[in-house]
Amino acid sequence: MKFVPTDIFGAWLIVAEPIEDERGSFARLFCRREFEAHGLNPELVQCSTSFNRRSGTLRGLHFQAEPHAEDKIVRCTRGAIFDVVADPRPASPSYRQWRGFDLTADNLAMLYVPRGVAHGFLTLRDDSEILYQMSAFYHAESARGVRWDDPALAIRWPRRPDVISDRDRGLPTLANLPKD
Repeated sequence: MKFVPTDIFGAWLIVAEPIEDERGSFARLFCRREFEAHGLNPELVQCSTSFNRRSGTLRGLHFQAEPHAEDKIVRCTRGAIFDVVADPRPASPSYRQWRGFDLTADNLAMLYVPRGVAHGFLTLRDDSEILYQMSAFYHAESARGVRWDDPALAIRWPRRPDVISDRDRGLPTLANLPKD
């Protein structure tokens, strides 16, 4: 695996490096030792999947507050997404910054999202599926989020979303984010 640091403090792009032969290919997607060697949390306690029927579906930007904050690994297993991390942590050197990455079923890229960083994505193809691996159990009362179109972040999405949940439409801006 190749670990590429991003401009968001603590976030990494991880790219699997497949070995190919006449049968096809084999690629490691997770190795506790390699995560530890890069200072990343290797603890995984929960996996989830998100299936999205339509291109233009937006989910996010979500995170969990302390003491239930989570690190997560996000990978597109079918289709394609524009995956975004945005930093709502006031004490972080990358506060109010965001970065976007194309994750596809074919490019074997994953995003490591550190605790406290908001995450969301926009589907670029119909029938896109995303796999999440998390370091903490979901805790509904700790669920937080930031609006996908917050002017303070000024995320440049590759297209305007067509499908957004009412919950995500109602998320606060950074300026109105509760201070937990």
